[in-house]
Amino acid sequence: MTIIEIPEGWPADETAARAVQEELRGRLELDESGPPVGAGLVAGVDVAYDDERDLVAAAAVVLDAATLAVVAEATAVGRVSFPYVPGLLAFRELPTVLAALDRLPAPPGLLVCDGYGRAHPRRFGLASHLGVLTGLPSIGVAKNPFTFSYEQPGAARGEFSDLVADGETVGRALRTRADVKPVFVSVGHRVSLDRACAHTLRLSPDFRLPETTRRADALCRRALTEALSTTTG
Repeated sequence: MTIIEIPEGWPADETAARAVQEELRGRLELDESGPPVGAGLVAGVDVAYDDERDLVAAAAVVLDAATLAVVAEATAVGRVSFPYVPGLLAFRELPTVLAALDRLPAPPGLLVCDGYGRAHPRRFGLASHLGVLTGLPSIGVAKNPFTFSYEQPGAARGEFSDLVADGETVGRALRTRADVKPVFVSVGHRVSLDRACAHTLRLSPDFRLPETTRRADALCRRALTEALSTTTG
């Protein structure tokens, strides 16, 4: 098993990481609507950790946006590349996530991250960071609220309310299933908020979370289990 090592020059402390966020944030493209809903290929990315062994497993699962069938998948296992610091979680996993994406046979048209984009203290969460580094349109669909306030959306599927931070709308709480708690959608890179929510609903026909996230979550957990069996066997 090949372990992805921490890249040379990777930020090692909060000051350096925040400086990188600030520099890359200037490259965000926020005036594009993004790829059409239900067309092309959509990739979900997710990670699983084993902090005791300092390992992170990343998975990228590509779905046909029209049918939601899996058309490609890839994994990578690497070293955890940064301490746990809220607001800087992307730095813990990005080298391994990028390695998994590089192993796909072709780049997808959209990345769906289990996390945030603009709904972030510095408006540059994982979805934005990954979008800028890859150049791909990206959105964040998170399970839990983070650094914003919001009203509960209506109970019906498709209802939403704004996520607000410092007076700015940074995303939406979106109901993907009736009477089930919402997910938290934010723009990453090269996608509008309306289109990000439309993609999220399209990718969530049966469950609260998008199929991209569900499948990537299962795959990265499996990859981590296999990696641990190798390292401890």
